[in-house]
Amino acid sequence: MIAAMMTAANLGTKITGWGFVVFTIGSIAWAGVGLTTGQPSLAITNGFLLLVNLFGVWRWLGRQARHETGSENAEQRSRARAHVPSLYSGASAIGANVFDSSGEKVGTVVDTMHDCESRALSYVVISQGGVGGAGETLRAIAPADLAFDSDGLHCDLSPEQITAIPPIDEKAWPAVAPPALASNSNDLSFASTAKGLFHAEA
Repeated sequence: MIAAMMTAANLGTKITGWGFVVFTIGSIAWAGVGLTTGQPSLAITNGFLLLVNLFGVWRWLGRQARHETGSENAEQRSRARAHVPSLYSGASAIGANVFDSSGEKVGTVVDTMHDCESRALSYVVISQGGVGGAGETLRAIAPADLAFDSDGLHCDLSPEQITAIPPIDEKAWPAVAPPALASNSNDLSFASTAKGLFHAEA
């Protein structure tokens, strides 16, 4: 039960990996029970699950952990060099916190959409509200309104502007990038008009 909650919660590579460690311990214990009580089916089933769980441990605490360490080291080295652009891991963006212009958390990143032709980031989809994904509101934010940092994404928009952005359909995301609004942060009427055009075009 503990392992299931650890893996289902998707709280990061290490938590998921340790969830598989708990699964592995459980598989060994139940296989032992099967062998000592004359229940071959129980032993065989958990023997197979043991192999699956060991693969999960390697997948999350081995391979994926090495990849995350590599990306983190690249980020740190890029920030330590004056003449090198700072890097940000795309994988770490998913699930990252999003903060408004006042520094308050306003949501989390669901996904990032990219332009195939220009190879640039088109927009970022953030989730607001809800519990466990139920009842959440999705909004598309222009990359020009966002700054990537080690603690998450910082949005140049005010809380009012973010709230005024029309929610997007969870099954039909926009086909075009939303307009950047940070340069007009003091003009909410412009923001509403621009968002309305984006919503209609999308």
